Amino acid sequence: MQTKHYEFWPNVTKSLTIPETSLYDNLTISAARYPDHEAICYYGHTISYRELLQEVESLAGYLQQHLGVTSGEKVLLFMQNSPQFVISYYAILRAGAVVVPVNPMLKSNELEFYVKDCEIRNGIIGQELLEEVQPLLNKTTTLGQLIIASYSDYTGEEKDIPQEALGPPAVFPNENFFLWKDAIRTNIQPHDQRLDADDLAVLPYTSGTTGLPKGCMHTNRTVQANTVGAAHWSRLTSRSKSLVTLPLFHVTGMVHSMHMPIFSGSTMVIMTRWDRETARKLISEQQCTHWVTISTMLVDFLANPELQPEDLTSLIGISGGGAAFPKALGEKLFKLSGLEFTEGYGLSETIAQTHFNPPERPKMQCLGIPSFDVDSRIIDPVDQSEKEPGEIGEIVVHGPQVMIGYYNRDDENESAFIEIDGKSFFRTGDIGRVDEEGYFFIVDRVKRMINASGYNVWPTEVETRLYNHEAVEQACVVGIPDPRKGEEIKAFVILNEGYKGEISEQEIIEWSKQQMAAYKYPRVVEFREEFPTTASGKILWRKLQEEEVVRFEATKK
Repeated sequence: MQTKHYEFWPNVTKSLTIPETSLYDNLTISAARYPDHEAICYYGHTISYRELLQEVESLAGYLQQHLGVTSGEKVLLFMQNSPQFVISYYAILRAGAVVVPVNPMLKSNELEFYVKDCEIRNGIIGQELLEEVQPLLNKTTTLGQLIIASYSDYTGEEKDIPQEALGPPAVFPNENFFLWKDAIRTNIQPHDQRLDADDLAVLPYTSGTTGLPKGCMHTNRTVQANTVGAAHWSRLTSRSKSLVTLPLFHVTGMVHSMHMPIFSGSTMVIMTRWDRETARKLISEQQCTHWVTISTMLVDFLANPELQPEDLTSLIGISGGGAAFPKALGEKLFKLSGLEFTEGYGLSETIAQTHFNPPERPKMQCLGIPSFDVDSRIIDPVDQSEKEPGEIGEIVVHGPQVMIGYYNRDDENESAFIEIDGKSFFRTGDIGRVDEEGYFFIVDRVKRMINASGYNVWPTEVETRLYNHEAVEQACVVGIPDPRKGEEIKAFVILNEGYKGEISEQEIIEWSKQQMAAYKYPRVVEFREEFPTTASGKILWRKLQEEEVVRFEATKK
């Protein structure tokens, strides 16, 4: 295990004892400690920890005694960010069941896979998503009963409420549809349920960008490892306020924006839909102290002409990941707030972070150093030998937050783990390097590499260079078919406002020639107004690449 990074470790212990209690116990403890403290702020409406626990208990009782949810059963949670998401998640745990959080952007044919994979019988959904769920009921899948929530049940009188949270509760003439308010009002007390640290708690699914999505089996223990670790690293107290903009179905939002505040007894300021102006107002008006986000969201936030330094005075930490954060914008953020964006790294398989940047000594466009009790190494993807500092290889991790395996994927579990020095390491599939100080850097995904005339080109490296151009707001680099070379390098670019119409694609190419080796610079540049993204804000590079393949095939006909 490498220890070079200990020299830059923040002022906390290097190891943690993971609680032997469940995630649900975190809520009961915070509610006992801070019963009247604000747990959730949602567009002007507040919920105390006492109220939050009461509603979780009521919903858990309803799940058990009205819907017949049993211990270990997988329950669908198909909902946007809202108080109901938090309540549902903890109620499912309280009922002894397993949360299956699914991206609310999915369509019916996509959702069907998850329902079948987990043989789901019961679900809790947002009412605006019923159109996608209804075709699956009692016909093609096992899904039969739904609790349906209207986000407007919990909004206050804010002006900036998104459309999804404005509609009143609908009435559904179906005996297997149950309204959220009715479920909560019944006040059915749940059965006593023993919840152990090693019980399966949640099944977040991988994005499926390299094949079918896979459910990552996480126990209370694996999730607690990162919940407690994140709280200590971020220095949360009961008086902290976290701005919740990342989707809660995604592991980073789940841990950092929900589990971590509940563990510390602090406040979640929840947004259902990302809007940079609303975020600016909430940070200022609610005096938010912590914001975990992704670089693409922060890029948009910093482009807001209304943003002023005084809006950010309450913030003591802005952190996240998802993609490399442009250096120029990092400097702009520092000038506005005095804060550096501290990046981290993790996967669904590790329920968010395995690496953090030390708050007092972060490095730009860097994954950070291994987190509490994490052993991370760079190995040769083929012979599995360990690489020296500066050498490129696959990132592997061993730690308490690593999943216990993929659900229903015995064959893939065998290839996902390797043994090194008597310890089981998860193979991330990410290519990276570690520097002499023990900081990790990502180069790219194994499957994203471009082979241009026999040279291996890593798109992330090219994107990082492009961000040094003052005209570039966002960049995405892909390999496109080339009849002579096999693959060519193409850059999709979103320009900063002041440069639209003032610079050409060819000028970007000529600039790139001066910045990169001849085999690396993009031969083709295309300006775009926006990129396709996932719900968590990651750029869907594969979709852009597929469009190019289709275009190439059409020219051959």
